[in-house]
Amino acid sequence: MLIKFKKSFEKIAMGLLSFMPEEKEVKKLQSTIKEYETNDNWRLFLWKEEDILGAIGVRIDDDKKMIVQHVSVTPSHRNQGIGKKMVKALKDQFSNDYLICGNEKTEDFFNNCHD
Repeated sequence: MLIKFKKSFEKIAMGLLSFMPEEKEVKKLQSTIKEYETNDNWRLFLWKEEDILGAIGVRIDDDKKMIVQHVSVTPSHRNQGIGKKMVKALKDQFSNDYLICGNEKTEDFFNNCHD
C-alpha cells in the first residue's frame, strides 16, 4: 500500500533513498529529504506491506506533470515487483490529475512498468 511520507518515517525514508547512487552522500540525502518535507511540489510515498519496503518520490511540474525522480526498494525485497506496484499505485491514484512520467534517472524503469 502506498502511504504518504511523514516526519516519523524520516530515518526509514533516508535509508531507502540512500540505495540510489546519487543519494549516497549524507549531505545530499539530507537535502533531498528536506526538499520532500518543505516543497509542496515534491512528494514522497512509502510502500508498506507488513513493513515499509520501498519509496517513490515525485516532483509536480507545472501542475500537469508528475515526474518520478526516486524509486527505491530494500535490497532483500528487490526483483519481487514492488517497484512496479509503487508505480501502478501512483498511476491509479494520480493519473486523472497528472501525466506521470520518469526523469532521466528513472525513465527506463518507469517505462518498463506496464499495467
